[in-house]
Amino acid sequence: MQFNYTARDISGQARAGTVAAASMAEAASQLRQEGLYVVTLAEEKAQAAASAAVAAWQRRVPRAEIISVTAQLAVMVEAGVPFAQALRGVASQAVNPGTRSLLDSIADYVEAGDAVSAALARFPKYFDRTYVNLIKAGEASGTLGTMLDRLAVQMQAEQETRQKVVGAMIYPVAMLLMCIGTSTFLLAYVFPKLTPMFMARQIDLPTPTRLLMFVSDALTNHWYFFLAAAIATTGFVLYGRTQPWGRRVLDWMWLHIPILGTMLKKVALSRSLRTLATTVNAGVPMLESLKLAGNVSGNVWFQEAWLDAAEQVTGGKQIHQALDGHPLFPPTLLQMIGSGEGTGRLGQVLSRVSDAFDREVTNAIKSATSMIEPTMVFIMGGVIGTIALAMLLPIFRLSGSVG
Repeated sequence: MQFNYTARDISGQARAGTVAAASMAEAASQLRQEGLYVVTLAEEKAQAAASAAVAAWQRRVPRAEIISVTAQLAVMVEAGVPFAQALRGVASQAVNPGTRSLLDSIADYVEAGDAVSAALARFPKYFDRTYVNLIKAGEASGTLGTMLDRLAVQMQAEQETRQKVVGAMIYPVAMLLMCIGTSTFLLAYVFPKLTPMFMARQIDLPTPTRLLMFVSDALTNHWYFFLAAAIATTGFVLYGRTQPWGRRVLDWMWLHIPILGTMLKKVALSRSLRTLATTVNAGVPMLESLKLAGNVSGNVWFQEAWLDAAEQVTGGKQIHQALDGHPLFPPTLLQMIGSGEGTGRLGQVLSRVSDAFDREVTNAIKSATSMIEPTMVFIMGGVIGTIALAMLLPIFRLSGSVG
């Protein structure tokens, strides 16, 4: 492989050129042997693009594997193994080729002279700002192994929360799809078979029956309008999600949706508090910690609240003062944060608060699940029952007129 480099020699003169090597680490070693101090080193663009195209399908590393890798690296670094060597060791045991490729690439950058945090920052798809900032703090304080262990614990907790939320959402989504499918079958297949009989008898049809006859006719004879509307709605929602105004609307709806809104609000708050606790305890600057807490919340309203708090903290306020009166933050939470700031034990208090909110999330998920089940059964029964009643009412009326 060919690598482009810029470097300085012993006298400080700038040098630039290309060097052939099997890897970036080998290229950097060759340049150092020639007495050059590497400034930048990168694979030639054409070759790098080809390598990226070949590796694109390989680098599919699940979140669970990143958590596992972080935990393994924590153990090895705590045992005194150099980070690049630890990466090579974990990569050699990885089953997923994407994981091996990712870890070997990071090891190449570290061996070429990058700091660990800088090497990880080259792969934002797998290592977000929170991860990189915590690693940077660990490097600065000499506690990289401890920081990796904290990251593994935090990521595992987030993964478990995410799985619980997804599990709580599966039932209502399945029930909704079943309701839509059953209703469509009744309106598109069963109802059209009864309509000719009603029309032939020329009986006075009830209002629900006439309304559903109209819907059934539209569904069977003009189905493409429904399909186009569904595609347009989906496209509009997906497009809106990429726009600031769309994110605000959708995130507001998620926070205020019945039953699920309370649960999702606690999930966002729990994620923010856990990240804030971890970053503050790791020694990350407060302003950066507040911004990271907003970024991981997954909701633009929480993100704006934390960013606004960061600006007010810059102006001299404490965190609990900056968030005071905000509807997204319970007064009891602000009181606990205030006590932590007042006693100088903010990190410890935030850790306890994040643990407490994790338990609240678990309870909120259980509560939402217990309420969703009867609600969805009631809605599904109401919709299908209405359709069935609209079909049976004319039959009852017809039977009465014949009698």
